[in-house]
Amino acid sequence: MAYIFAFLSAFTAALVAIFGKLGLQTLDSTVATTIRSVIMALFLVAVSVALKKFSGFSFGSLESRDWLWITLAGIAGALSWLFYFAALKIGDASRVASIDRLSIVFIVILAALFLGEGFGWKAIAGAALMAVGAILITLR
Repeated sequence: MAYIFAFLSAFTAALVAIFGKLGLQTLDSTVATTIRSVIMALFLVAVSVALKKFSGFSFGSLESRDWLWITLAGIAGALSWLFYFAALKIGDASRVASIDRLSIVFIVILAALFLGEGFGWKAIAGAALMAVGAILITLR
């Protein structure tokens, strides 16, 4: 099931690039990112309520360490989208998205360093191929 969700994530991320590029024609990238974030937040609250995900949940139950990591993830995500939409505004969607997907290479490295995840020859080869692919798409 994780792979199905991952593929759905990749497909919907592709839609973000296409819809975002179309929506940035006359709109500032920071304003577009802000509007997108508000829409996302409202959508996610509605989904969480509909799926009863808040049932038995209390913000007080989160430890300070949880708050720290979730807050940092939120800030990193916001910065990522600000940079992504700024690049999308002035660049080709396929080229910008290719470079953006180099995040996978960074994830492999950071997951090995900070999460203790495997970092064998397959991960190195895969990350290298992704980097080469991003470069090739960008240089077309």
